[in-house]
Amino acid sequence: MAEPAFRVPVGANLLELVRGDITREETEAIANAANSALAGGGGVDGAIHKAAGPTVMAELRERYHGCPTGSAVITAAGRLKAKFILHAVGPKYSADPRDAELLESAYQTCLILCEQHRIVSISFPSISTGIYGYPVLEAAPVALKAVADHLRKKEFPKMARFVLFDDETLDAFHGAVHTVGLAHGH
Repeated sequence: MAEPAFRVPVGANLLELVRGDITREETEAIANAANSALAGGGGVDGAIHKAAGPTVMAELRERYHGCPTGSAVITAAGRLKAKFILHAVGPKYSADPRDAELLESAYQTCLILCEQHRIVSISFPSISTGIYGYPVLEAAPVALKAVADHLRKKEFPKMARFVLFDDETLDAFHGAVHTVGLAHGH
Protein backbone atom coordinates (compact mmCIF):
# COMPACT_ATOMS: atom_id res chain seq x y z
CA MET A 1 0.00 0.00 0.00
CA ALA A 2 1.15 3.51 -0.76
CA GLU A 3 2.08 5.89 2.04
CA PRO A 4 -1.01 7.97 2.96
CA ALA A 5 -1.09 11.44 1.41
CA PHE A 6 -2.88 12.60 4.56
CA ARG A 7 -3.35 11.05 8.01
CA VAL A 8 -5.01 12.66 11.01
CA PRO A 9 -6.34 11.44 14.36
CA VAL A 10 -10.10 11.97 14.73
CA GLY A 11 -11.19 11.42 18.30
CA ALA A 12 -9.58 8.12 19.34
CA ASN A 13 -9.57 6.93 15.72
CA LEU A 14 -7.69 7.65 12.49
CA LEU A 15 -8.64 9.02 9.07
CA GLU A 16 -6.41 8.65 6.00
CA LEU A 17 -6.39 9.69 2.36
CA VAL A 18 -4.38 7.67 -0.14
CA ARG A 19 -4.20 7.38 -3.92
CA GLY A 20 -4.62 3.79 -4.98
CA ASP A 21 -6.68 0.80 -6.06
CA ILE A 22 -9.33 -0.15 -3.51
CA THR A 23 -9.36 -3.78 -4.67
CA ARG A 24 -5.81 -4.16 -3.27
CA GLU A 25 -6.62 -2.79 0.18
CA GLU A 26 -5.88 -4.89 3.26
CA THR A 27 -8.33 -3.14 5.58
CA GLU A 28 -10.88 -5.43 7.23
CA ALA A 29 -13.63 -4.00 5.01
CA ILE A 30 -13.87 -2.05 1.78
CA ALA A 31 -16.85 -0.03 0.63
CA ASN A 32 -18.20 -0.52 -2.86
CA ALA A 33 -19.99 2.18 -4.85
CA ALA A 34 -22.91 -0.08 -5.76
CA ASN A 35 -26.15 0.46 -7.68
CA SER A 36 -29.56 0.04 -6.07
CA ALA A 37 -30.16 -3.27 -7.89
CA LEU A 38 -26.89 -4.62 -6.42
CA ALA A 39 -26.33 -5.98 -9.91
CA GLY A 40 -22.68 -5.11 -10.46
CA GLY A 41 -21.73 -2.49 -12.98
CA GLY A 42 -18.85 -0.40 -14.20
CA GLY A 43 -16.27 1.72 -12.42
CA VAL A 44 -15.41 0.81 -8.83
CA ASP A 45 -18.35 -1.62 -8.63
CA GLY A 46 -17.17 -3.61 -11.67
CA ALA A 47 -13.55 -3.64 -10.50
CA ILE A 48 -14.49 -4.89 -7.03
CA HIS A 49 -16.76 -7.65 -8.36
CA LYS A 50 -14.11 -8.75 -10.88
CA ALA A 51 -11.40 -8.92 -8.20
CA ALA A 52 -13.65 -10.52 -5.55
CA GLY A 53 -15.01 -13.25 -7.80
CA PRO A 54 -18.51 -14.69 -8.30
CA THR A 55 -19.23 -15.63 -4.66
CA VAL A 56 -19.93 -11.98 -3.76
CA MET A 57 -22.63 -11.60 -6.43
CA ALA A 58 -24.08 -14.97 -5.40
CA GLU A 59 -24.30 -13.78 -1.78
CA LEU A 60 -25.92 -10.49 -2.82
CA ARG A 61 -28.55 -12.34 -4.85
CA GLU A 62 -29.23 -14.80 -2.04
CA ARG A 63 -29.43 -12.33 0.85
CA TYR A 64 -30.73 -9.05 -0.61
CA HIS A 65 -33.29 -7.79 -3.09
CA GLY A 66 -31.69 -4.47 -3.90
CA CYS A 67 -30.66 -1.62 -1.65
CA PRO A 68 -32.19 1.86 -1.46
CA THR A 69 -30.14 4.92 -2.36
CA GLY A 70 -28.41 6.27 0.74
CA SER A 71 -28.06 2.84 2.34
CA ALA A 72 -25.64 -0.11 2.31
CA VAL A 73 -25.50 -3.89 2.78
CA ILE A 74 -22.66 -6.19 3.85
CA THR A 75 -21.22 -9.35 2.28
CA ALA A 76 -18.07 -11.43 2.55
CA ALA A 77 -15.24 -10.24 0.29
CA GLY A 78 -14.57 -13.30 -1.86
CA ARG A 79 -10.99 -13.36 -3.14
CA LEU A 80 -10.12 -9.87 -1.84
CA LYS A 81 -7.71 -9.36 1.06
CA ALA A 82 -10.51 -7.58 2.94
CA LYS A 83 -12.93 -9.71 4.98
CA PHE A 84 -16.09 -7.72 4.15
CA ILE A 85 -17.52 -5.57 1.36
CA LEU A 86 -20.01 -2.87 2.28
CA HIS A 87 -22.09 -2.18 -0.83
CA ALA A 88 -23.14 1.48 -0.54
CA VAL A 89 -25.63 3.09 -2.91
CA GLY A 90 -24.92 6.76 -3.42
CA PRO A 91 -27.17 9.14 -5.33
CA LYS A 92 -27.07 9.87 -9.03
CA TYR A 93 -26.20 13.58 -9.08
CA SER A 94 -29.15 15.84 -9.87
CA ALA A 95 -28.09 19.14 -8.21
CA ASP A 96 -30.96 18.62 -5.73
CA PRO A 97 -30.08 19.49 -2.10
CA ARG A 98 -31.19 15.96 -1.17
CA ASP A 99 -28.19 14.56 -3.09
CA ALA A 100 -25.87 15.55 -0.21
CA GLU A 101 -28.20 13.95 2.37
CA LEU A 102 -28.29 10.68 0.41
CA LEU A 103 -24.51 10.67 -0.08
CA GLU A 104 -23.93 11.33 3.62
CA SER A 105 -26.39 8.55 4.48
CA ALA A 106 -24.56 6.04 2.26
CA TYR A 107 -21.32 6.67 4.18
CA GLN A 108 -23.13 6.69 7.55
CA THR A 109 -24.80 3.35 6.85
CA CYS A 110 -21.39 1.80 6.07
CA LEU A 111 -20.04 3.15 9.35
CA ILE A 112 -23.04 1.80 11.28
CA LEU A 113 -22.37 -1.61 9.72
CA CYS A 114 -18.73 -1.31 10.86
CA GLU A 115 -19.95 -0.58 14.37
CA GLN A 116 -22.45 -3.48 14.36
CA HIS A 117 -19.87 -5.97 13.07
CA ARG A 118 -16.98 -4.48 15.11
CA ILE A 119 -14.99 -3.85 11.93
CA VAL A 120 -11.69 -2.25 12.85
CA SER A 121 -10.70 -0.70 9.50
CA ILE A 122 -12.47 0.29 6.29
CA SER A 123 -11.43 1.71 2.93
CA PHE A 124 -13.87 3.93 1.04
CA PRO A 125 -13.86 4.97 -2.61
CA SER A 126 -15.28 8.36 -3.57
CA ILE A 127 -18.93 7.23 -3.75
CA SER A 128 -21.11 8.67 -6.57
CA THR A 129 -18.34 10.72 -8.23
CA GLY A 130 -17.78 8.40 -11.18
CA ILE A 131 -20.62 7.11 -13.34
CA TYR A 132 -23.21 8.79 -11.05
CA GLY A 133 -21.76 12.21 -11.92
CA TYR A 134 -21.51 13.78 -8.45
CA PRO A 135 -18.91 16.59 -8.71
CA VAL A 136 -15.98 15.49 -6.57
CA LEU A 137 -15.45 19.02 -5.23
CA GLU A 138 -18.99 18.87 -3.79
CA ALA A 139 -18.85 15.21 -2.71
CA ALA A 140 -15.50 15.30 -0.88
CA PRO A 141 -16.58 17.55 2.04
CA VAL A 142 -19.82 15.58 2.48
CA ALA A 143 -17.89 12.29 2.61
CA LEU A 144 -15.16 13.57 4.93
CA LYS A 145 -17.64 15.19 7.33
CA ALA A 146 -19.81 12.05 7.54
CA VAL A 147 -16.80 9.86 8.29
CA ALA A 148 -15.08 12.30 10.69
CA ASP A 149 -18.32 12.88 12.66
CA HIS A 150 -18.68 9.11 13.15
CA LEU A 151 -15.02 8.58 14.08
CA ARG A 152 -15.25 11.31 16.75
CA LYS A 153 -18.14 9.57 18.54
CA LYS A 154 -17.85 5.83 17.98
CA GLU A 155 -15.45 3.01 18.80
CA PHE A 156 -15.61 1.28 15.37
CA PRO A 157 -14.03 1.56 12.93
CA LYS A 158 -10.69 2.52 14.46
CA MET A 159 -9.42 3.63 11.04
CA ALA A 160 -11.20 4.90 7.93
CA ARG A 161 -9.21 5.34 4.72
CA PHE A 162 -10.34 7.01 1.52
CA VAL A 163 -8.65 5.18 -1.36
CA LEU A 164 -8.87 7.58 -4.27
CA PHE A 165 -8.26 6.40 -7.79
CA ASP A 166 -6.63 9.48 -9.35
CA ASP A 167 -4.77 12.66 -8.43
CA GLU A 168 -7.78 14.89 -9.19
CA THR A 169 -9.95 13.05 -6.66
CA LEU A 170 -7.16 12.90 -4.07
CA ASP A 171 -6.57 16.65 -4.49
CA ALA A 172 -10.30 17.37 -4.06
CA PHE A 173 -10.44 15.35 -0.82
CA HIS A 174 -7.19 16.86 0.45
CA GLY A 175 -8.56 20.34 -0.28
CA ALA A 176 -11.80 19.57 1.59
CA VAL A 177 -9.95 18.54 4.77
CA HIS A 178 -9.86 22.12 6.07
CA THR A 179 -13.52 22.84 5.24
CA VAL A 180 -14.67 20.04 7.55
CA GLY A 181 -12.46 21.08 10.47
CA LEU A 182 -9.77 18.40 10.29
CA ALA A 183 -6.33 19.59 11.34
CA HIS A 184 -3.57 19.07 8.79
CA GLY A 185 -1.73 15.80 9.21
CA HIS A 186 0.80 14.05 7.01
